Amino acid sequence: MKTIKLFLFGTALFLATAAQAQVSVNVNIGTPPMWGPVGYSEVQYYYLPDVEAYYDVPSSNFIYLDRGIWVHRTYLPTRYRNYDLYHGYKVVMTDYHGNTPYTHYKEHKYKYAKGYHGPAQRSIGTKPHSKNSGSYNHSSRKSYNKSNQVKGNGSYNKGHGESKGNGGNKGNGGNKGNGKHK
Repeated sequence: MKTIKLFLFGTALFLATAAQAQVSVNVNIGTPPMWGPVGYSEVQYYYLPDVEAYYDVPSSNFIYLDRGIWVHRTYLPTRYRNYDLYHGYKVVMTDYHGNTPYTHYKEHKYKYAKGYHGPAQRSIGTKPHSKNSGSYNHSSRKSYNKSNQVKGNGSYNKGHGESKGNGGNKGNGGNKGNGKHK
């Protein structure tokens, strides 16, 4: 009888420990970006009025219109490649819970027009310093600068016209550049 009680007590203790472990599981919905506003660690979306886009915190994706279709990307469109996320205003979507914040896009666009600034905001982190001061890497996206464009051997060019080409001669106008020639 004593062994049965001991066995039941051990089983109950084991089950209580297992139940406690399941209850204490922490669900993290996503880590806000360093450029996100302070004080909103549990929010799902920001609306960025200056670029007319949403940011999905859990998936780390921007949501914006691309040729009439809402797309989810880890980067902003190229026309906003120099947009400063640290200093741009973020409307924190505390009243929306769902997967398609853009269903309210028309009212957000009207209520929070480009240039909108509500109460003062501080970013979670500080803006990293970049060697290419004219461009900022929003996430895993490549920074765009002159090194991403077509180059000759020395100066920036588009490979035709009067600019220097690969052989030091003028563009593609019949002069010989790099490679074997007859």
